[in-house]
Amino acid sequence: MPSIRIERPQDGPHIEALLDRAFGADRQARPSYRLREGLPPVHSLCFVAEVEDCILGTIRHWPVRIGATQTALLLGPIAVDPAQERRGIGGLLVRTALEKAAAEGHEIVVAVGEQSYLGRFGFMSAARYGISLPGLKDSNRLLALALAPGALDGVEGAVARLSPEAASCRP
Repeated sequence: MPSIRIERPQDGPHIEALLDRAFGADRQARPSYRLREGLPPVHSLCFVAEVEDCILGTIRHWPVRIGATQTALLLGPIAVDPAQERRGIGGLLVRTALEKAAAEGHEIVVAVGEQSYLGRFGFMSAARYGISLPGLKDSNRLLALALAPGALDGVEGAVARLSPEAASCRP
């Protein structure tokens, strides 16, 4: 099993190449990428899985808001080298990141992904809470997770970018 560590600045080119292999070069046209434009990820929640200095997987989190005021994290991208899939690397990355996010006091995580995969970590349809993502073609792919009891109670609205100023004030 690979080791998990915090992403380092020098990992950037390797991560970008991994993301291209996993999602294709057109990945940046997706609605979730528009939420990330111009914002740095939450560094303490960006991890890589590696074996002998070879990055096999990555996960990042980004600050977003839901509705007018509720802050949250956007999980993603999460990717595993296609040659290493189905070995538990993605699950290890997700569990590590969610545990750290909860420990840091973050309460809500949203993700664009498959319920069949992210559901095992507790993610549920965001639509059941009235949470949406403009531009997302399949609303069933927007998922939400409460990291604290009741964190999603009364939360509704569209997932949107945080301003750079607001992002620097998050927990």
